[in-house]
Amino acid sequence: MNVLFTCGGTAGHINPAVALARMFLEREEGCQVLFVGADGGMETRLVPKEGFELRTVTITNFRRSLTPAAIGHNLGTVVNMVRSDRQAKAILDEFKPDLVVGTGGYASFPVVKAAAKRGIPTAVHESNAVPGLTTKALSKVCDVVMVGFAESREQYEDPSKVVVTGTPVRGDFFRRTRLEARRELGIEDDRPLLLSYWGSLGAERMNGYMTEFIALESREGAPFRHIHGAGRDFSSMTRDLATRGGSAQGVEVREYIYDMPLVMAAADLVLCRSGASTVSELAAIAKPSVLVPSPNVTADHQTKNARILANAGGAVLLPEKECSGERLYRTAADLLHSPEKRSEMARRLSELAIPDANEKIFETLKRLLK
Repeated sequence: MNVLFTCGGTAGHINPAVALARMFLEREEGCQVLFVGADGGMETRLVPKEGFELRTVTITNFRRSLTPAAIGHNLGTVVNMVRSDRQAKAILDEFKPDLVVGTGGYASFPVVKAAAKRGIPTAVHESNAVPGLTTKALSKVCDVVMVGFAESREQYEDPSKVVVTGTPVRGDFFRRTRLEARRELGIEDDRPLLLSYWGSLGAERMNGYMTEFIALESREGAPFRHIHGAGRDFSSMTRDLATRGGSAQGVEVREYIYDMPLVMAAADLVLCRSGASTVSELAAIAKPSVLVPSPNVTADHQTKNARILANAGGAVLLPEKECSGERLYRTAADLLHSPEKRSEMARRLSELAIPDANEKIFETLKRLLK
């Protein structure tokens, strides 16, 4: 059996595909897997690192603007669509897939579309609450659409082909209990732990607020433990904190959180963005959170992701324009000082989550093959 996964752009598109690829290799003897992404995309770094072969197509996005630069870019995208269509057909000719699965990103479009035209079984998975342009377009030609949340079904023209499967979450997130994770991190006291981060690269404005946040908690004697991932703002943030007197014992600022499953398992509350992967992880392990959606994403999809968790009672949604260091601190501190509130939030998340998403998607794809 040959299975082709096409994805890219963000970790929220790539991680589900990697999780599914591992399942097929483990369960289907003789299975061959190939990934297809976009030239220069994040997938060109992440997918080979996971041990999978990756081919690329030349595809770019459309800009929603009428500026000369945007018009020139969009004309280039039209040219690239023709080129990527030829490239996708050549990859299909060579690999001869029995199944093609798209998990988001511009590269999915030419590959899934070409496979569908040939009658190859095709599926797409959408991690975000609201589908992007690529998923919406492919939903009209593919055999099945898989979505992370039940609320997403109404976003599609033909809900009958939409299956609510949840979003795959890496097994690392389920391997430790809170107590096991705290012991592994060397946490010996009873203070609750806050985890905060703004994505792998960070966010300058939000990290500015976090500098104020950490200064506040340090002045109050660090009533809770805190691990913050600063990303590319690490150097400037640590300098700013030093001028304010540094951070208190139990408050740790890291450049990058490489052991995210471990730290998230140990955390009592998470303060972060609301990308598709993050929201799926929080729901799957029932971790209460304060979500600050990025305002710089297409169609404001992070707000729509966050709203699903907030409406279920499992998260607090705080728009970035309403943030300040003190507002973030008081919001987090209120929850960290209230185990009853956090326990209820975790219960609500458990009702919302689909913990066996990997299994549901695998079975959906197997039925499609039959």
